Amino acid sequence: MPTSLKTLTRYTIEEEHRHPGSSGEFSALVNVVATATKIIANQVTRGVIPGPGHEDELGSAGSRLDVLTDEIMVAQTQWTGHLSGLLSEQRATALPVPATQRRGKYLLAFDALDGSSNIDVNLPVGSIFSILRAPQEVLDGTAEPSDTDFLQPGARQVCAGFTLYGPATMLVLTTGSGVDGFTLDREIGAFVLTHPRMRIPEDTSGFAINAANERFWERPVRRYVQECLEGVEGPRGRDFNMRWVASLVADTFHILTRGGMYLYPRDTRNPARPGRVSLLYGANPIAFIVEQAGGAATTGHERVMLVPPSQVHQRVPFIFGSRNEVLRVERYHAEPDEGPSFDSSLFGTRSLFRPAKHDQRT
Repeated sequence: MPTSLKTLTRYTIEEEHRHPGSSGEFSALVNVVATATKIIANQVTRGVIPGPGHEDELGSAGSRLDVLTDEIMVAQTQWTGHLSGLLSEQRATALPVPATQRRGKYLLAFDALDGSSNIDVNLPVGSIFSILRAPQEVLDGTAEPSDTDFLQPGARQVCAGFTLYGPATMLVLTTGSGVDGFTLDREIGAFVLTHPRMRIPEDTSGFAINAANERFWERPVRRYVQECLEGVEGPRGRDFNMRWVASLVADTFHILTRGGMYLYPRDTRNPARPGRVSLLYGANPIAFIVEQAGGAATTGHERVMLVPPSQVHQRVPFIFGSRNEVLRVERYHAEPDEGPSFDSSLFGTRSLFRPAKHDQRT
């Protein structure tokens, strides 16, 4: 291995050295989480290849791996003594570290396999995690770890990251002082720093949104998308590209490396469930990363990391990416709900499904 390569272990230790009095507990926790994601990467890249004694009792490969990867993350982190509790997308309530084990000063919220429905069609998936501090009463031993401990706004995160399982396994991490990306070097079994100080450009000409939900979007989002579709002839004065991977980690990594916008906005399908992205182990950690890379993240009405959590599996609208585009969408949400109602399909008026007016043949 070239001596110039910086491993994740060295990186986290050097980061802790910047804070006098650090115990090493935090860097150890980050490396334990990284180890869990290496194990998950090995399972994910096996696809549908069965192991010994395998039975398909859980249905699709994605369903099986949802359960398996959750168990891997818990098994690798629960015993270390760095955590007091864990919150998983797969579990109804928070999982306290057993009283028989040493408890630490951190909480870990995670989605061990985001985008698992993509497994069966061999598209990118990933793991997302967020690290919070445990309340003092838990550290004092006067209270048991519970769901309530995780109901902290995203601005109180100590660390956030995600791992992308694609052609290469990538770990993207922030501790509040910028964003760094690491690639798993399988020859040495370690994550090495390959994308230091990742930055999102303030402007972009690309956006990611699920066009199939168009009829449920609120007017500000329809307005934004229409202006993008009008391209160089419209008010934005330039052409936009549209993409949708249906994998939050894949779209996030694309935005971190090339810029862009991701929109999973509030819609009108179910007033009781206006958002679709989990707040504590989805939107908050991604928002932390995006803001540290110079971007912005909003629900449309407020900064994601200031949303007060009310329940551990709370879901929110989620719009993030290049800062100026996010601020534009926020401004549209703040303006009076006036103007055209967009009754017809936005995508039926431009070149996705029908030629532009100047291209039509008589």
